[in-house]
Amino acid sequence: MSTSTSAPKSDADFRLPTNVKPTHYDLTFKTDLEKLTFQGFGIIDLDILEDTKEIVCNASPDLNVDVSKVSIHSEALKTEQVQSATEVKTQKDEERVTVKFAHALPKGSKAKLHLGWEAKLTGSMTGYYYSSTEHEGKKRYYSLTQFEPTAARRAFPSWDEPLLKATYDVTMISRADTVNLSNMPAVSEKPFLDAASSSESDKDGKNLGKLAKMFSLKSEGTAGDAAGKGWKITKFERSPLMSTYLLAFANGHFEYLESSYTSPISGRKIPLRIYTTPDIIHQAQFSLDVKSKVMPIYEQVFQIEYPLPKLDTLVAHDFDAGAMENWGLITGRTSAFLLDPKKSDLAAKKRVATVTSHECAHLWFGDLVTMAWWDNLWLNEGFATLMGEVIIIDKVFPEWKVDSEFIDVHLARALDLDAVRSSHPIEVPVPDANQINLLRMLSNYVGEETFLRGVSIYLSKHLYGNSVTKDLWKGIAEASGLDIPKMLDNWILKIGYPVVTVKENKDSITVRQDRFLSTGDPNKEENETLWQIPLNIKTADASGKVSTDRSVVLSERETTIPLDTSKPFKLNAQTTGVYRVAYTPERLKKIGEEAAKEKSVFSLEDRMGLVSDSLILAKAGLSKTSAALDLIDSLKGEKEYLVWSAIDTQLGKLTKILWEQPEEVRDNFNAFRRSLMKPLVDKLGYEYSPDDSADTIQLRTLAISAAAAAKDPDVIAELTSRFKHFQETGDDSKIPADLLRTTYINAVRNGGRAEYETVKKVYKKAPTPSAKISAMLAMTASKDKEIIEETLKFVLTDVQIQDTMYFFSGAAANRESRRRIGEFFKENYDTITKMFEGNFSLSYLVKFSFQDLTTEKDADAVKAWFEGKDVSKFNLALAQSLDTIRANAKWLDRCKDDVADWLKKSKL
Repeated sequence: MSTSTSAPKSDADFRLPTNVKPTHYDLTFKTDLEKLTFQGFGIIDLDILEDTKEIVCNASPDLNVDVSKVSIHSEALKTEQVQSATEVKTQKDEERVTVKFAHALPKGSKAKLHLGWEAKLTGSMTGYYYSSTEHEGKKRYYSLTQFEPTAARRAFPSWDEPLLKATYDVTMISRADTVNLSNMPAVSEKPFLDAASSSESDKDGKNLGKLAKMFSLKSEGTAGDAAGKGWKITKFERSPLMSTYLLAFANGHFEYLESSYTSPISGRKIPLRIYTTPDIIHQAQFSLDVKSKVMPIYEQVFQIEYPLPKLDTLVAHDFDAGAMENWGLITGRTSAFLLDPKKSDLAAKKRVATVTSHECAHLWFGDLVTMAWWDNLWLNEGFATLMGEVIIIDKVFPEWKVDSEFIDVHLARALDLDAVRSSHPIEVPVPDANQINLLRMLSNYVGEETFLRGVSIYLSKHLYGNSVTKDLWKGIAEASGLDIPKMLDNWILKIGYPVVTVKENKDSITVRQDRFLSTGDPNKEENETLWQIPLNIKTADASGKVSTDRSVVLSERETTIPLDTSKPFKLNAQTTGVYRVAYTPERLKKIGEEAAKEKSVFSLEDRMGLVSDSLILAKAGLSKTSAALDLIDSLKGEKEYLVWSAIDTQLGKLTKILWEQPEEVRDNFNAFRRSLMKPLVDKLGYEYSPDDSADTIQLRTLAISAAAAAKDPDVIAELTSRFKHFQETGDDSKIPADLLRTTYINAVRNGGRAEYETVKKVYKKAPTPSAKISAMLAMTASKDKEIIEETLKFVLTDVQIQDTMYFFSGAAANRESRRRIGEFFKENYDTITKMFEGNFSLSYLVKFSFQDLTTEKDADAVKAWFEGKDVSKFNLALAQSLDTIRANAKWLDRCKDDVADWLKKSKL
């Protein structure tokens, strides 16, 4: 069994031969939503780079290429200008098709490859697939694409590599009463009359006739009958150069909302639309509004106009990833783009805004300029996250404090993942969680204005082209005058990240860097890397004036820095660096005392970082868990939501570690959690006001949810009362939108069959994406073994594939089903892996099933069970899960007595 991620042995394992290069695709698709099939015909313009008698391109085994429709046209041939293929060979495992011809195509010539194919539309959420919704009591289908990373080949034969950019002409043939969408605007749309009766004599008319004959089309309606059952043809404008994975098209009964923005660069008015099915279109306005606000900001920041004539979004009921940045036609799931303004919670609003902005960032960073190969995907995703979810969204919604929130939402999670042995360098053929953190550290180091100027330089030099990581570094180096590659190479190319250990001297500190592992035991080989670490030393003088020295960069193993240690100080000011800082117990206590002051010299971001570092360093054995609990206990007077969020996140990790400890320990730990959260509940209450700040809304929601999870009887009684009213009357007005999830979860957790069935009804007819997610998580919260088993069976029979991960996540969060979800995964392994073949979600299911276990015996058993199985589709997730279990086991062994003693002494 291979449980580590690895790069391919060579590019030849993935990459196509380089004897030809595509420059243009002319693609026609006929979609039949009644039969759930599609047919295609393509003419692909090729540059012949070497003399060749064969052409190799990508094509999925599910794509039935019609041998009779494969030919090549080349005016350079001295014999026949058109050759039919002598052989069409399919290589299933490689997802390739080899086409052979009798006469060689000469180097330097141009050719047109003609192919025809057909395939089924499936519910796989990859390639060209179907989704559905209910209409007049029946299921009504529609189709759309999801091609990233390598699923364009499931829709048409192609050179499915990001470097091989081409232009596209897309033509769609569909039922007359449906809507066709693609990356570019439609230039014509006309009903398909019987081709024999077509009076058109121009080129388009002849082409219509050919297409009608090829696809056996007959008009079943009357001339001009757009509402009939006949066929229509929609032609789209030619696209600019782009990669195959960014091509998109869709067909269905869609409606849209419309807006626009004016380019601050050219003054051009760019139309914006958001499409989805009629039943949910009323929930799409907020995303459209966000899109209209962020697009002109991106143009100003990058100093590059959005180059396409329009920008649409299509929201689908079934979508594997959260969203996809197809150029000109963004796609995504309902929870990513929809919310009901009358019933929306703030968390849903933030998700829709950040996803919308994230995908818009990709229109430049990813679409206009694209990575040369998948080992640079981290750059696309990291940049879109930093720009879309932090820098730009902060300009639109400053009250959300997204730059500070980044520490808990992105940095802490990424550092957890990169602290396991199965971590990998950032620059590998998979996206890395630490990508955005590195870019944020760089932005803070050179300054945001300089960073963005460097990005603009980079984009301008690579318009419509491809790039690698060092191209961005060169742009930022040009803007800043700094040696950026020298600083960042080890962060990109080496594994993991460092912990900086601080020792104090009389008038100085000695700092040392080592690789940080969650198990706390890097060996000599694992600890060879030396990073360039911006230490960002924050100090305060006798008057309390705060300053930060950003000039000190730790580039060697250890160094001594002059510093007055009698005054407050802290490394990694604002928590912008991608590293942990380990202080002596005495210094940590002093920092905690300063952090607890009402006017502390340590900022909100500093306090968040301290909380995160203290517990994670304890997990690695570099400090005591009780010291981290002391720090958290000292922050009881904290007023900022984001610090409380960091506290709740870290205590949640410790809750999971202690989940199988004696009941007394668990009860005492819950008492500690209640002592932190219940005073906040008493202060803030349960009612939300339109005048509440974002901080107040989020802190109230967090405090109530955390107190209920810690079994506070008053909070549980209040939530139960509100749910009971809904259960008896169907009126949910007593449940604030921001408390919907915790109300549902606690109703099922502390109730029985009746509460479960009520929530299940909500799931089946959810009024909003938030309500649906809340219901799914609640359905897995039961303590009843019979209901747990019933829910797990329900997952395989009645749940949309895209929603399965919510049920797994909820089951893993429930201590009554945490072991059961792993057994369920193993019992249904063949079904699950087949169901999620080619989807992003499979890795999440593996993690949810196993990573929260806490003994070495568990790790050994999981590893043994997967021996001999093909884990290539989720090898990194499995390796990280095994490493996490072992790290959990070591932490538990180190901390169980320490924590038990601390809780007893605390007398809560």
